Amino acid sequence: MSRRYDSRTTTFSPEGRLYQVEYAMEAISHAGTVLGILATDGVVLAAEKKVTSKLLEQDKSSEKIFQLSGNVLAGVAGMTADANSLVNYARNAAQKYLLSYDDDIPVEQLVQRLCDLKQGYTQFGGLRPFGVSLLYAGYDPHHSFQLYHSDPSGNYSGWKATCAGMNNGTATSLLKQDYKEDMNIQDALGLAARVLSKTMDTTTMESDKLEFAVLKLNPRTQEPQPYILSPKDIDQVLQRHGLAKATDATGGDAMALDA
Repeated sequence: MSRRYDSRTTTFSPEGRLYQVEYAMEAISHAGTVLGILATDGVVLAAEKKVTSKLLEQDKSSEKIFQLSGNVLAGVAGMTADANSLVNYARNAAQKYLLSYDDDIPVEQLVQRLCDLKQGYTQFGGLRPFGVSLLYAGYDPHHSFQLYHSDPSGNYSGWKATCAGMNNGTATSLLKQDYKEDMNIQDALGLAARVLSKTMDTTTMESDKLEFAVLKLNPRTQEPQPYILSPKDIDQVLQRHGLAKATDATGGDAMALDA
């Protein structure tokens, strides 16, 4: 029965389903895990990077976390090309708002603009849904720190902790079990690392397979400060929580999270 309805995005099946949207969600379930955790003093995003070849320039080809504006970070799970298109759209929307109002765009407004675009791709013929889910970590003065999740249908929702991608059921169960309302950024980083250690299809946790980012307030200016952790910073997080490989302690610069 489904074959009569799954070739068009705009045709509902007799059960009221849009199969193309469901197929897009299925594609996301095979992507590397990305998760977000809302802390009392910021938001943490963490993602598993799928390294397809050692010859690839990893910094360029396997990004999973992007800065959309001065107050919003996004983590993606799904098709990289679709993610890049949506990231560029969001960055343009944020810059247009900044140019018009001389202020950072409110987080939910930016999320809603992307979701309006994604919903349109399920409504008009000749288009297919974006095969990507996004997690948005943001801050604005009215609602403080926020974490949103959106899917290919254009639906979005606010969360205290959530995830998308491969093994998202396992990750969600772990987050439900271990998340606490009074967690700070360091606690949230540790929880994110522990959850990824359970969901990744590898026996070792290495910085080149992970990506972490934090959105917090600058202690001097009280402005939002996005920070994507370097490999050294990620190694420090893994060592702090006993998840690193048995190697010499990582030296170098201390990360800006302790400021």
